[in-house]
Amino acid sequence: MPLRRRPTETTLRRDRKADLMLVATILIWALNFTVTRYVLEHGFQPLAYSSLRYGIAATLFVGFTYAYEGSFRVRRRDIVLLLGAAAVGIWLNQLSYVYAIKFTNASTTALILGTTPIFAALIAYAIGLERMSSRFWVATLVSFGGVALVAIGSGQVRGDVKGDLLGVATAATWAAYSVAIAPLMRRYSPYRISAIVLVTGWIAVAATGSQQLAKQDFHLSWTVWALLAFAVLGPLVLTNILWFKAVDRVGPSHATLFANLQPFVAVLFAVLLLSESLSWLQVAGGAAIGVGILMARRRRESLVPGSE
Repeated sequence: MPLRRRPTETTLRRDRKADLMLVATILIWALNFTVTRYVLEHGFQPLAYSSLRYGIAATLFVGFTYAYEGSFRVRRRDIVLLLGAAAVGIWLNQLSYVYAIKFTNASTTALILGTTPIFAALIAYAIGLERMSSRFWVATLVSFGGVALVAIGSGQVRGDVKGDLLGVATAATWAAYSVAIAPLMRRYSPYRISAIVLVTGWIAVAATGSQQLAKQDFHLSWTVWALLAFAVLGPLVLTNILWFKAVDRVGPSHATLFANLQPFVAVLFAVLLLSESLSWLQVAGGAAIGVGILMARRRRESLVPGSE
């Protein structure tokens, strides 16, 4: 029986550094729900906020990527896939996200977004990339049952129900984006993909939000502007760099363990900083979503491992 090689001090140090990157990423992503809710409640119109935020982030990330790689070249055959990823992962995702946060609580939206891994697996199954076990289908029912409990617990007014549905759309569009860029990740760096997708998606968001931008009152408090700066530099620029560097060091499976905590950390931020409250149904729903995600972690058998 071969002996297992003990990790070296260098490897352990690298893993600890990667874990710190992942923790920082999850904290920033989680805090962004609270930040978005706050700025929408204190002067920003939803699409004006997204247009400005993504315009600045796209500019910064393009500069970073060009300095890091010196090129944005992609194959002609991949352009359509990149455009589709931008349309789903930035344009539709942002339309859903900002209005979900506007119509319902940040904590509710965060809990619903916990279903993103389930949606990603369903989309992969639908297009023939993966087979699913019976365990996965049970996990799906448990997670979507959790979403139903979250919605029932928050849906006392029409706006909350609309926000819950938009939260589901946000999870589904981000999952579709994650599946769409998977083959691109085998050919290009995540930074090049992100730079192209950010710019393309921003153009669509800005076009859709042009009327709100034209009517937006920019005489806002310094707190709102400071939070906008955080929302640009943190969730859109810094975390893109930290996440992919960490994944490169410890692998996607290890990183996903941290990502699964994001909705629940986001709820803590919303409760502590916005004084949002959760009903017992929402707490039960969040727990069900978490259980479903854990059950689904052993769900998949790839049909075409390593194929493009």
